[in-house]
Amino acid sequence: MPLSYQPATSASDAAVHLAAARARAIGGGTDLLVAMEAGLDGAATLVDLTKAGDLATIEDAQGGLRIGGAACLDDIARHALVRERFPALALACEAVATPAIRSMGTVGGNLCQRPRCWYLRQRIPCHKNGGAGCPAVDGENQYHAIFGDGPCHAAHPSDLAVALLALDGTLVARGATGTRTLSIDALYTNAAGDASSEVTLAPGEFIEAIQLDAASAGGTQRFTKLMQRDAWDFALVSLAAVKRADGQVRLVLGGVAPAPLRVSHSVEEDVASGGLDADSADALAERATYDAAPLSGNAYKVQQATALLRRAMLDLSAA
Repeated sequence: MPLSYQPATSASDAAVHLAAARARAIGGGTDLLVAMEAGLDGAATLVDLTKAGDLATIEDAQGGLRIGGAACLDDIARHALVRERFPALALACEAVATPAIRSMGTVGGNLCQRPRCWYLRQRIPCHKNGGAGCPAVDGENQYHAIFGDGPCHAAHPSDLAVALLALDGTLVARGATGTRTLSIDALYTNAAGDASSEVTLAPGEFIEAIQLDAASAGGTQRFTKLMQRDAWDFALVSLAAVKRADGQVRLVLGGVAPAPLRVSHSVEEDVASGGLDADSADALAERATYDAAPLSGNAYKVQQATALLRRAMLDLSAA
């Protein structure tokens, strides 16, 4: 079937073109084109957001930042205001794949990428591609989620989503009828249950911008990513750890659930109280991972998540 290409001249122009049936927004194409090749997406028109100058800006927003949905990861990682105010986001961008992919991939595309589950990508019948249940439960599952009860157990792949959730980021979604603002966690409300998508964007909607408030700027910010190959890989487990200037703590795990997983508020509050010793950090890290339900081949992720949390808790407690 013929595939058409439509460069968007602006955010409003993109919304018009994306209102057409089977139109898809494309940034760097590092995931969408692969998904199309695998038969996971039947797009008829690709609307190129990278040609719209108003979608690639990174601007001051009263001490925070507004980042266009088509801003590339390398530009975000290198931007002076990002590195100064939101270093966890810069670190998350730097942790993505290869330099070539970071120079092409966009923040909107990174947030909306499909899981790297081999059952899904190889079109083996599962909840996400027309089948029932999750074959990973009784199959090869060493890279799958350790939190959540399905029906899909694929781990969320975005590094940026983990950092943005820890930074209390919001996003502006644009469609033919206008814009709406939603939180990062709201973007993935039904990531495991929705059979056709992991995000809550409506057909024709795209991410116009990411917004970060001044209240989340500065403080102590960390992003750590554990990978099988040390580089150019998706996270086995990752952690964004933030102690804001007002003393509040945010701890968000990646690679362990179908969506970025924020640690319970009670654990964060205990870390924020300060003065943790090694035993207290051990207890809090174990409490944070108490509800983990690993599959047959990925219990090691519980140990990794606990170790990352323990280290970050001691670090933030001393900050």
